[in-house]
Amino acid sequence: MPSANYRTILRTPGATAFFLAATVGRVGIAMTGVGIVWLVHARTGSYGAAGLVTGGFAVADAVAGTQLARLVDRFGQTRTLPLLLLAHAGAVTLLLTQAVPDLLAGTLVGATLPQLSAMSAARWSAQLSGTRAAELPSAFALEALANGLSFLAGPALASALGAAGRPRLATLVAATLVIVGGLALAAQRRTAPPVAGAAERHRAGRALLHAEFARLVAIALALGVYFGAMQISITAYAVGRGTPDLATLLYAASNCTSLLGGWAYGSRRWAARPARQRFVAAAALTVACLPLTVLDAAGPVVVSLALTGLVVPVLLVLASLLTEAAVPRAVLTQAFTWLNSASAAGSAVAAALAGRAVDSAGAHGGFTVAAAAAVGMTVVAAAGSGPLSDRRSRAWDPGPRTAPASRPPRAWRRGPARRPPTADERTPG
Repeated sequence: MPSANYRTILRTPGATAFFLAATVGRVGIAMTGVGIVWLVHARTGSYGAAGLVTGGFAVADAVAGTQLARLVDRFGQTRTLPLLLLAHAGAVTLLLTQAVPDLLAGTLVGATLPQLSAMSAARWSAQLSGTRAAELPSAFALEALANGLSFLAGPALASALGAAGRPRLATLVAATLVIVGGLALAAQRRTAPPVAGAAERHRAGRALLHAEFARLVAIALALGVYFGAMQISITAYAVGRGTPDLATLLYAASNCTSLLGGWAYGSRRWAARPARQRFVAAAALTVACLPLTVLDAAGPVVVSLALTGLVVPVLLVLASLLTEAAVPRAVLTQAFTWLNSASAAGSAVAAALAGRAVDSAGAHGGFTVAAAAAVGMTVVAAAGSGPLSDRRSRAWDPGPRTAPASRPPRAWRRGPARRPPTADERTPG
């Protein structure tokens, strides 16, 4: 059955508990940015002010997230998370009470937001090590599904509360979910990844400078540009046709097939090397995205968006899988967080690029930015699709085998060493 792989990994002792705890927190994280928009707009009546505070929140989350992940790798999730959640609660309190300017408070909220997705992925890596590492694709697909559902449900809940005139409640619910989910995750010590020693962390940190990890960050950045450009372009397409409500259908087509694609990918085992799969997925995204640069009719646009939605979760799963392979566990939380930060940075850049492209060339201009990002992903993925870029870890490559030391000749193993014969001794009599 398609769900057999998921049932197997969720039967891993402690897996269901930490996965559900992280998922609760993820819904809160997905609500936070949207909740800030509603809250600041309700106070000021200005979307500009709301956008400024939300921008400060997003930048702080991206910049501080990697450093917080470094602390998590150094001291462990169970020690770091409670302190981080306490700081996050304090920052949200400042925002709700207006004890400091909204921009400062929003920035502090972003700077203290825990990277629960990265921590959950790191736990899967620790639990499915050794002989079970072949199950990691299903685990990371489950993570992608949880993220997708969280970012569907979270913003919808925050918007519903904001539209009902309860923006403070939206922010409060978001913070409550983050704190409850985070504390539940921190309480599960048995599944927490072990903390590496200082020397091991120092050696492992070099992996973050390796070419393969740089390639992963570059693809994450391009994927973020793709996400940001598609958001702008879909809205512009619907408004340009005089049917703003069409945007809801277009987003639904992409999001629903995205969930389906992630589920289908993780439900079976794939024989192709992960790096090769990444190249094929990036090329498929490019092929599905290019028609959007010229299509006008709504039907074909819906079909193209649905096809792109099928491919995107595969790229996300493979990014996690290849990161887990390329980076030692001592810095794994940092590595996952770097990918998240790169994607967020790409989305921010795309907002400016796609906005200008839409102003000058309409929705097709914005879709061109998204297609260019897909082409860039394909080029970078092609450069890393060879055998040497594939998995060198315990599941995909057993690593170099050390040959047994050569044994000395028998004459040199028994008794004292003998001198070589002289010329006279070698000359026959």
